[in-house]
Amino acid sequence: MNHQTITTILTPPGLQVVMSSILKSMLPLFHISLLVFFMVTIYAIIGLELFKCKMHKTCYYAGTEIIATVENEKASPCAEAGNGRRCSMNGTLCKPGWPGPNNGITHFDNLGFSMLTVYQCITTQGWTDVLYWVNDAIGMEWPWLYFVTLILLGSFFILNLVLGVLCGSVSNPDHSKGTFIFLKKKKCTEFTKEREKSSRSGEYQKLRERQQLDEDLKGYMEWITQAEVMDNDQDRQGLLPLQEGGSDTESLYELEGLNRLMYY
Repeated sequence: MNHQTITTILTPPGLQVVMSSILKSMLPLFHISLLVFFMVTIYAIIGLELFKCKMHKTCYYAGTEIIATVENEKASPCAEAGNGRRCSMNGTLCKPGWPGPNNGITHFDNLGFSMLTVYQCITTQGWTDVLYWVNDAIGMEWPWLYFVTLILLGSFFILNLVLGVLCGSVSNPDHSKGTFIFLKKKKCTEFTKEREKSSRSGEYQKLRERQQLDEDLKGYMEWITQAEVMDNDQDRQGLLPLQEGGSDTESLYELEGLNRLMYY
C-alpha cells in the first residue's frame, strides 16, 4: 500500500478523528487489555476449581457407545448424583467418555480452555448455553452466581472501558499524563462535533456550488442581453433612418427592433 493510497483512505475528516483517537489511545488500550486479561484469568481459575471434569458425562444407551438424544436436540452433560440432569429416556445411563459441548471445546479442564470459555461468555455470544450445560452437569443452585457476575463485570463494564478510553483520548487534554476522563454521556462529544463539522462542510460546499452556478448563469444572461442590444443597435443604424416616404417593410423592421430592445 503506497503513500497515495493511505492518504486517500485517511482523507475523510471523520476517519481522521477515529485513527487519531486510536493512535493516541494505544497505551491506555494496552492497560485495559491487561485488565481484561487479568479478569479473564481470575474467572478461568475459579471455573477450573469449580467445574473441572464436570462436562464430560452424557447419556448413552445401555451397553453401547451411542449417545442418547431426543430428536433435533444436541447432547448435553448429565450427572449420576447430585442435582444435575438425569437421563430420563428408557434404557439410558449417564457415564463419562464424552468429549464435551462444542466438540470438546467448551469446558474448564485446563487453564487454556477455561480462559477460552470465559472469553466466550464475556462476549455474550452463547454464554447462556454454557450456563445451561453447567447446570445440567452440577445443578442450578449456585452456578448462576458465577456467570451473572462474569457478565456484569466482563461484558457490561470491562469491555466498555475500551469505548471510554477512545472517547477520553480525544476530549481529555491530560491524556499523556495518564489521567482519563470517562464520559458520562451516552455519546462521545468529539465524534458528534466532528460529524456536525463534516455535515456543515458538505452543506457549505453545496451552497457554494449553487452560488457559482447562479453567477455563471447571470453572466451568461448578461452576455446574451448585451449581444442582443448590440445587434439591435446595428439593425437600428441600418433601418431607422427612413424618409417619410419609406417603405412598409422598413417600418416593420424598425418596429421589430424596438420591440426586441424593450423586451430585453
